[in-house]
Amino acid sequence: MRIDGTHYRTVWMEGDRVRLLDQNRLPFELRVADAPTHRETAEAIRVMTVRGAPAIGAAAAYAVAQAFAEAPAADPWPYAREARARIEATRPTARDLFAGTEHVWAAAESGDGPPAEAALRAAQAFADASVESCRRIGEHGAALVPAGARVLTHCNAGWLATVDYGTALAPVYLAAAQGRAAHVWVDETRPRAQGARLTAWELANEELSHAVIADNAAAWFMSRGEVDLVIVGADRVAANGDVVNKIGTLGRAVCAREFGIPFYVAVPPSTFDPSTPDGPAVTIEERAEDEVHYQEGPDAEGILRRVRVTAPGSPARNPAFDVTPARLVSGYITDTGVRPGGR
Repeated sequence: MRIDGTHYRTVWMEGDRVRLLDQNRLPFELRVADAPTHRETAEAIRVMTVRGAPAIGAAAAYAVAQAFAEAPAADPWPYAREARARIEATRPTARDLFAGTEHVWAAAESGDGPPAEAALRAAQAFADASVESCRRIGEHGAALVPAGARVLTHCNAGWLATVDYGTALAPVYLAAAQGRAAHVWVDETRPRAQGARLTAWELANEELSHAVIADNAAAWFMSRGEVDLVIVGADRVAANGDVVNKIGTLGRAVCAREFGIPFYVAVPPSTFDPSTPDGPAVTIEERAEDEVHYQEGPDAEGILRRVRVTAPGSPARNPAFDVTPARLVSGYITDTGVRPGGR
């Protein structure tokens, strides 16, 4: 995707450095963060400088490659093993993170040249394959988006959540390129507001019709017949088809079922997890209370400020994901086509 005429990926390598679009600064500042070591790349994943399952997967793959480059050439395995554990501990829920580390580790073990060289080739191949997979998701999903469709999405599953193209928004982008522009309802997605901050920024950058809505307004627009389909991404899809995605996804799926609206999940192969039997078996990350208590944005003078928005002294809970049962899914938009869901 392009920003002011320049093509960007969300995460890439230059030499031994991982470079990332700093998603904690968007949409108010475009900043490219540098991570010269695997520790810094792992920290960028942990603090959500990079976020979105496919983007996390690519960042994790690059981090493992960095670890092998940093390790003693004579015996890189103890150092690399410790680094891999550090990387995999950053975010427990997204399957793509583990897909990235496993892919690079297997290449380093393959004996196809020195481990550091094999790891770097594998990390780049993993990122490139992710881009192509998302492009094909867009191609297959575009057929589901007629001209003038009103699409509801949750969180950010656009190109910022992937290396490029996106998952849930890729069909919207490809349909627009084919002359069938849609209108997108953008859930704000509290508490981190990935919809209001990131999805809205992407759509404005693409000059596509959209409106940010409060999370608790989605059901109202569905009930009024103002939503034609819902498309979301996923952080993990279990063997039975249960979908683990950003907190609030379950509510969208329940409402879509109630009002007879198709509910699609757009996912690359790296997000499917046949080793996990169902959604309840997935470890759901719970993040810090402060993400609920505080919000950040520019004041009237354009100065970024952090303000508390909850009652002082009140505790908060902050699960980052929820589980949508397969029976609520109309279909899975994949890079090989649209698979039927459990409906």
